Amino acid sequence: MNNADDGLTVALLDASVGETPAERNVRRELDADVRAYKVSEGVFPPRVGANEWEFDAVVVSGSQTSVYDEEPWIAATAAWVREAVKAGVPLLGVCWGHQLLARAVGGEVDPMGGIGELGYTTVERLETSDPLFDGVDPSFVAFETHTDEVTALPSAATPLAETERALQAFRVENAWGVQFHPEYDRDTARWVTENKRGWLDDETVDAVLETVTAERHAQTAQATRVFDNFLAVARRTSTPREVSN
Repeated sequence: MNNADDGLTVALLDASVGETPAERNVRRELDADVRAYKVSEGVFPPRVGANEWEFDAVVVSGSQTSVYDEEPWIAATAAWVREAVKAGVPLLGVCWGHQLLARAVGGEVDPMGGIGELGYTTVERLETSDPLFDGVDPSFVAFETHTDEVTALPSAATPLAETERALQAFRVENAWGVQFHPEYDRDTARWVTENKRGWLDDETVDAVLETVTAERHAQTAQATRVFDNFLAVARRTSTPREVSN
């Protein structure tokens, strides 16, 4: 691990499939040395505690898949994340990464039905203090795009935020999941929404696209704070303990 004065090194587990803005968005939002691994193509960082391990924190991206799909790389990613959590590595799962983290530590993820959540949504923090949400208002706006949700958490996990439709954030050990997308810019919000054509009717897609304005996007600044808060946690965290077999 690096010393804080030298900057942080973050492993990005990019679970998106094909060419997507996932890596670009995380690199833009994280003030750190981000090293990306395309886990959807079977490329992973070293094991935690291995000689090659050199990371201060881990981020797990969104994906077009479901965490319960029977793909070998998804099972391998869950196993890798489970080991990282056990080792105490600061970890942040975003959208799909939030769901994968929940499932990896014993929670449940299920389809929501319908179109799920798509577009700018108001997220409500729960009555729980947590460093991930330092300086974030009790209610804040974030962009959502998901049709699965975390439906159950293990007893060791603490729910942190929700909307009327789904759990939006939780913590377990030194790992956090957020269902919303704090990393999205307007281009990504439009790109994701346009890609819903054919699955959603044009009227629904067009209605969401009309909301992707500079004014609406500016309201997501509160959500973006979770990245700086996550890095602050990583700076305060000592070298992760070795994982016992």
